[in-house]
Amino acid sequence: MEAVAVRAGVGRSTVYRHWPDKAALVTDALAGLSRQPDPRPEDGDETARRRAQILLDHLAAALSDSPVAACLPAVIHAAANDDDFRRRLHQFSAQRRRRLTETIAAGVASGEFPATVDPETASTALSGAVFYRALMTADAPDTGFVAALLDTVLRG
Repeated sequence: MEAVAVRAGVGRSTVYRHWPDKAALVTDALAGLSRQPDPRPEDGDETARRRAQILLDHLAAALSDSPVAACLPAVIHAAANDDDFRRRLHQFSAQRRRRLTETIAAGVASGEFPATVDPETASTALSGAVFYRALMTADAPDTGFVAALLDTVLRG
């Protein structure tokens, strides 16, 4: 927090006035570095699958070559070593995944996706696969990968 205050040219108390701790500062910074799109159906012409593709393509881009991707190793390390940081990161992640879960739920409700698709499980599986592809393989989670992933998971 001291380094942030110095770099911003403000007192530490100013930083603490906005963020009570490092975890709050980091999750706010991550949200600012990667504005999540809010794809909404316009006059019914946008399918739930297309909206899910937009959200997952955004996640893939954020995890590939972006400031978020550069911060990720430090964020994972902090979460592994600090219970409060881990709790805040889990809250942040759940909040970010909510839009995808709601999009899938809308697709299930409209009949676009099978009734057997559980929106929470599907959003976790989809997001998790994008994270895995970005962090644990040499292959980028590109649009083609995301499209195939959506077809596989949302078939029910």
